[in-house]
Amino acid sequence: MSDWDAYLGNLRGHCEGACDTAAIIGLDGSIWTTNSTGECIAITPSEASAIGAAFQAQDFATFMASGIHIAGVKYNFLRELEGMVLGKMKEHGAISMQGTKTAVVIGHTAEGQQQGSTNKGVGVIAEYLDSLGM
Repeated sequence: MSDWDAYLGNLRGHCEGACDTAAIIGLDGSIWTTNSTGECIAITPSEASAIGAAFQAQDFATFMASGIHIAGVKYNFLRELEGMVLGKMKEHGAISMQGTKTAVVIGHTAEGQQQGSTNKGVGVIAEYLDSLGM
């Protein structure tokens, strides 16, 4: 288990049951979390690289044009609001992502749950990592 995996349980704990999986990736596209606990989104290296690059550049035009690809699913870009990027795909749930100085925190909302609760959990972890200079 990666030390980063412990953050996934913490993130999910802030989501009132709405978040079923999560991940933390580096802005360089590296995948910091593993699926040793079953809580990690099965994000591919190419998906992580594209997301990391978009957050590093603070340019989400690719998401607007082509969607957000995570775990083989294309989520429709909804909006970017104060550093949080939101996406949704009917019957696949929703994605909430927030960048920090060095990472992107990603939470997946199960279909039928409230994405706002996942946004809260993602925000808590992102703000904590920012406070550590990460």
